[in-house]
Amino acid sequence: MTAIHPSILNCDIADLRGELKKIAGADVAHVDVMDNHFVPNLSWGLPVVEAVLAHTCLPVDAHLMIRDADRWAPAYAEAGCQIVTPHAEATTAPVRLARELHRLGAGAGIALRPATPLEAVADVLGEFDLLLLMTVEPGFGGQSFIESMLPKIRRARELVGARGLDLRVQVDGGITIQSIERAAEAGADVFVAGSAVYRADDALAAIAELREAAATHRHDHGR
Repeated sequence: MTAIHPSILNCDIADLRGELKKIAGADVAHVDVMDNHFVPNLSWGLPVVEAVLAHTCLPVDAHLMIRDADRWAPAYAEAGCQIVTPHAEATTAPVRLARELHRLGAGAGIALRPATPLEAVADVLGEFDLLLLMTVEPGFGGQSFIESMLPKIRRARELVGARGLDLRVQVDGGITIQSIERAAEAGADVFVAGSAVYRADDALAAIAELREAAATHRHDHGR
């Protein structure tokens, strides 16, 4: 099933409730948490995530671009996020963390920067519900999709299929109508879109258009 997770990174934080209403037709609200250490940007942390949870009926997907994820990630599960996705590069014990997130009732994701090989997590993917492949360098919205990530998406889908894993493949960064088609053909099925949604004249229409484009170009047209 194709899913669109709009990122609120580019929203008007002064009108959080209104900005969340704009994406009511999405599948999940994606919240980018940045600490100005793991990535060179500071966004927001647990209090804003809690505010998002309080002001939307959508499930919340927390993408943690922070150091020491082993320590901080469980709090996002406790707050009520549907899925919590730390970076593999920022976790010391990813399997233990995934199991803790599951114990707390959240799904467990694992994210990879563009230069981090899929092999870094290949042997432990069975512990996770979602694999997030960054298609830009994490830290800032509005970047262009890195085309060289398409083979990585294909390898991830092949690996998931070969092992019979129940694992979603999410892509994040530079998602537009054009890039979502290529990412879907490569095997992604969950798409994070920030600028393409929040800079559109009609966010709900943009979400619907992205979803249709991705569904039409899914790599097997029916998975």
